[in-house]
Amino acid sequence: MKTNSTFLLFLTFLSSQFIIGQTLYRKKVNGTISVGLVPVSAANIVNQNSKQAAVSDANGVFSMEVREGDVLLFSAVNVMAIEVTVTKNVVDQGSVKVAMEYVNIQLDEVVIQEASKISAESIGVIPYGQKRYTQAERHLQTAGDFKPIMLLGLLAGSMPLDPLINKINGRTKRLKKLVVLESKIAVLEKMDEYFSNDFYTHTLKIPHDYIQGFKFYVIENNTFVTYLKNNNLAMAKFLLIELAASYNMVISCEND
Repeated sequence: MKTNSTFLLFLTFLSSQFIIGQTLYRKKVNGTISVGLVPVSAANIVNQNSKQAAVSDANGVFSMEVREGDVLLFSAVNVMAIEVTVTKNVVDQGSVKVAMEYVNIQLDEVVIQEASKISAESIGVIPYGQKRYTQAERHLQTAGDFKPIMLLGLLAGSMPLDPLINKINGRTKRLKKLVVLESKIAVLEKMDEYFSNDFYTHTLKIPHDYIQGFKFYVIENNTFVTYLKNNNLAMAKFLLIELAASYNMVISCEND
């Protein structure tokens, strides 16, 4: 009786691990996107469930880890955005073909007064609120980010190998650093757009030779970065005054 109970417990464990693997882990599938016979390049593909993103190449080809029931959002310039639900057949075959349609927009005579309000979202090419990934972020999404829990996927035979390989060879670590660097460069560019050198020297009393150093100093402040990204210039300037006081004190101590 004890042997039978042990055997039943073992079967129950294997079954539960198989179910977990089927539920939590995704299988890599390859896909092609086209409008008729024309491949759609540079299309954005976002897995609405896992938030993984990918971009199609010049031949309209992409790859992504999915499981049955995932919803994939496809969008690109000049084509209508569509959502595709992953079926069991797609997972089993490991491939999917996505047919899209060109945007057909007929406009009457229009007088444009505020061109800044015209965007891919406003004319229906890209859905509102969709996250826009930078080039470095897209590369990181494609490479995958290995987590130890992914090893459980071995029990179901569906563990994604790319994240593990990229972790071992250091590619994921390099891509994460590139994403951080890209984000900081974007903040510096925005600072140059909003604040002139006169603002630093006259208002903040930062010596001219220390302006660049001050910029690198403030972009490490998460609160300031948030204000700037949200275009809250009033609070950004207020915080810059506080940071400048601290920075000038550091300069003063160094020069004493």
